[in-house]
Amino acid sequence: MVRHYPSKLADADLSKRLGKKEYFKELIELQAQLSLIQQAFLFHGTKGVIVFEGWDAAGKGGTIRRISQALDPRSFKVWPIGAPRNYYLNRHYLLRFWERLPPAGAISAFDRSWYGRVLVERLENLTPEKRWRAAYQEINDFERMLVDDGTRLVKLFFHISPDEQMARFTERLNNPLKRWKLTYEDFRNREKWDEAEVAVDEMLARTSTEVAPWHVIPSNNKKYARINAMRIIVEAFSMDIDLNPQHLDQRTLEAAQQVLEVDQDLIDSLRARTE
Repeated sequence: MVRHYPSKLADADLSKRLGKKEYFKELIELQAQLSLIQQAFLFHGTKGVIVFEGWDAAGKGGTIRRISQALDPRSFKVWPIGAPRNYYLNRHYLLRFWERLPPAGAISAFDRSWYGRVLVERLENLTPEKRWRAAYQEINDFERMLVDDGTRLVKLFFHISPDEQMARFTERLNNPLKRWKLTYEDFRNREKWDEAEVAVDEMLARTSTEVAPWHVIPSNNKKYARINAMRIIVEAFSMDIDLNPQHLDQRTLEAAQQVLEVDQDLIDSLRARTE
């Protein structure tokens, strides 16, 4: 698997593009792989966590939707993370993320995450500097515990240019079906772009580790970003795991043989795999 250890956002090549034909070809293949991965996770009890961070309108939601199309919602959960409720404001900031981690066999996607501690809370002066600076090590320890516990962790940051963001804001304003995505906070956040860029670069430098590396996704082209992100997820989640359809237990096979009108050769072949 190719790992990325970016030192700063400027390292990302925002000119990357993907054509429509190639996009749909790769999308179908990657969605099929995700379906196999989910089946394997359920059988082996493997857990997966995907962290989505990035600029407003950078394409996180569109990528999550393409992933969701491939997965059974019974073992795939998307957590949209906003401002914490009072209950969590009075407790350690990681608590609400601990509570949303996946059980064995499941996958959780965080649409924004615990990195809010060193991004929005830093930029909005919601947390004293001493506390958000301490969060770098706290987050590294947290992620190390997840990985040591058998969780596969993928962290993605969707990066676009200020001009591309403005174009997407304009598109959202003009499109009635996308207008709901545009908020006052989008424009407030944009005013702090330079400060945010410094915060993101420091986050990448301090929390891209051997066990939990960051992957910066060039996202000026939505198709390229989606495929790139999905490919990274597939590579990380399929590493060293058997993706072949799993065998059935003997009781299920015996019941199927008695009840279903199926070819005996099929039953025999499945029984041979079980044995």
